[in-house]
Amino acid sequence: MEAAVVGTGQCLTPGVEDPMRLQKQTAALEYVRSHPLDPIDTADFERECGVGIVVTPEQIEEAVEVTINRHRPQLLEERYHFNMGLLMGEARAALKWADGKMIKHEVDMQVLHLLGPKRETDLERKPKVAKARLEEADGRPAQGVVENGEVAGQTLSLMEQLRGEALKFHKPGENYKTPGYVTTAHTMDLLKQHLDITGGQVRTRFPPEPNGILHIGHAKAINFNFGYAKANNGICFLRFDDTNPEKEEARFFTGICDMVAWLGYTPYKVTYASDYFDQLYAWAVELIHRGQAYVCHQRGEELKGHNPPPSPWRDRPIEESLLLFEAMRKGKFAEGEATLRMKLVMEDGKMDPVAYRVKYTPHHRTGDTWCIYPTYDYTHCLCDSIEHITHSLCTKEFQARSSYFWLCNALDVYCPVQWEYGRLNLHYAVVSKRKILQLVANGAVRDWDDPRLFTLTALRRRGFPPEAINNFCARVGVTVAQTTMEPHLLESCVRDVLNDTAPRAMAVLEPLQVIITNFPAAKSLDIQVPNFPADETKGFHQVPFGFTVFIERTDFKEEPEPGYKRLARGQPVGLRHTGYVIELQRVIKGPGGCVESLEVTCRKADAGEKPKAFIHWVSQPLTCEVRLYERLFQHKNPEDPAEVPGGFLSDLNPASLHVVEAALVDCSVALAKPFDKFQFERLGYFSVDPDSHEGQLVFNRTVTLKEDPGKV
Repeated sequence: MEAAVVGTGQCLTPGVEDPMRLQKQTAALEYVRSHPLDPIDTADFERECGVGIVVTPEQIEEAVEVTINRHRPQLLEERYHFNMGLLMGEARAALKWADGKMIKHEVDMQVLHLLGPKRETDLERKPKVAKARLEEADGRPAQGVVENGEVAGQTLSLMEQLRGEALKFHKPGENYKTPGYVTTAHTMDLLKQHLDITGGQVRTRFPPEPNGILHIGHAKAINFNFGYAKANNGICFLRFDDTNPEKEEARFFTGICDMVAWLGYTPYKVTYASDYFDQLYAWAVELIHRGQAYVCHQRGEELKGHNPPPSPWRDRPIEESLLLFEAMRKGKFAEGEATLRMKLVMEDGKMDPVAYRVKYTPHHRTGDTWCIYPTYDYTHCLCDSIEHITHSLCTKEFQARSSYFWLCNALDVYCPVQWEYGRLNLHYAVVSKRKILQLVANGAVRDWDDPRLFTLTALRRRGFPPEAINNFCARVGVTVAQTTMEPHLLESCVRDVLNDTAPRAMAVLEPLQVIITNFPAAKSLDIQVPNFPADETKGFHQVPFGFTVFIERTDFKEEPEPGYKRLARGQPVGLRHTGYVIELQRVIKGPGGCVESLEVTCRKADAGEKPKAFIHWVSQPLTCEVRLYERLFQHKNPEDPAEVPGGFLSDLNPASLHVVEAALVDCSVALAKPFDKFQFERLGYFSVDPDSHEGQLVFNRTVTLKEDPGKV
């Protein structure tokens, strides 16, 4: 019996594991449980458990076709609002041992073929809830509903989510109405002065550190900060937090500005924390005068851990701290010998955070003027105050409300309100600057813009449109909870945009030469191909059609299995856009028995029976390089030691990049420039890589036409 149960995992194709193995083993165990005393009928057992049964793609294709034909009238009427799960269920019932992911993929493909691309009306979603709940009991943004990396119940556009009345944020000047806001005797006067300066205008800021390239998580921050200002007729500053000269590089400043502009946003003003170094230093001196800061000589290693010892210098005289802080300013201490610390306890229990430290690295803007630099904990709220920010929006890991309110109030300066939202992460991704540098150093990726990464420069290079990234951020929504999303949701947003914006072309990745022996003209014909077949008003492009064409090698089989619909002996196939059908006459093989070319005859498509399939082709093509990308990592959480004990570098996918050096692409793309995007019919969406040069185009596959069933 044990042998019989184990045998349910067998597969008819040697070397290929049956994807239904687990289901078959489950059926086997259930069979044994339901026949506890009966002798096992081997034939009945194997029939019930699917032993030896492997469902072919052609069988799946045929079963889905039958199911779709059964519901065709309703599908045509309801289009993409039809319950596609019904099609899945009926096809699955007809093929008990078929892989559900493959059935889903086939349903998607055939529905797309029947209905064409989605129209605007197809994209209108029926609300899943009567009203999206976007606030919690205390008036702060709701955590949203995110299940298994999927967004549920989201029905509002990003601008609708970000309008003040939707988020229930405070109105400018009404900071004191925010739960947790700390007021003093000076608060109302400061708020009045603030309103006199801003005129009640919403002000936000996006404050990146210029020590790396922005990634997909930053896209949410950009959309939230710039979007909230835009939705409420306000302004947003792009402020560089340039307080750590050791890690800052000019290329990072430029790259950040480029990415903000690429996503479609224009800052009201570009500012730098270093713009305010003089004011920040003057406030630090004032803080010492008020007995709220002191110079400390504890070393960095002494301050680490959960319960570091209190500073023995906490109660040193004010005058002594003033002299020592001035000595720090004049370069009389080595790095690490002295810091300025504030007298408060943070939310995480950290006591007396550092406000200033000594660094002798020249600053990119101020040079050697300063040898002491303020920390994030000190700089963040005071720069917000200087710029009269109304809503300081930050991710939860930067949440530090106690120090934020404490520092502004300790100095009697205008105190903005800090609002937190959840960070956006993706599965199968690493975005840490340090770890990306390790990937580059190990040769796993080429640089920060390698298309397998999730930095914004990498996504742009791969061909992701900025609109798709913004739409993805809108789908994720304004959430307080940290969310880790599946990459296929981002890819779905990419397809939605590219389907409407990427003109069609034809390309062949594994070419097989086809010679038409009775070509109907003495020279090549010019074929008009619509740029967007679903909307021919968007124009056409012209491609040559000659007696020699190239098709995908997989579109021909000498010995086709049942259900195969493309070119085979006795089975003609149509050539897309030509109006011609070709039929096999002769197979020409090389010395090793490999098929080298085909000889076919052609006829008008309307001169006989309609072929079962139409395939893409190229004639007189360009030879191009095509780079096919897959996930860089094999596991969802490559940084999780429980999931990947060997560390993220041990989890690299060896098949993450496949380069096709001699792909053939129709000549309509000859004048394409870097970042131009196309849909290669039946293959996917592709973007021109900056590595392209005159006479040699390089294409990156952005996404496949439909989601890979293996990635669901």
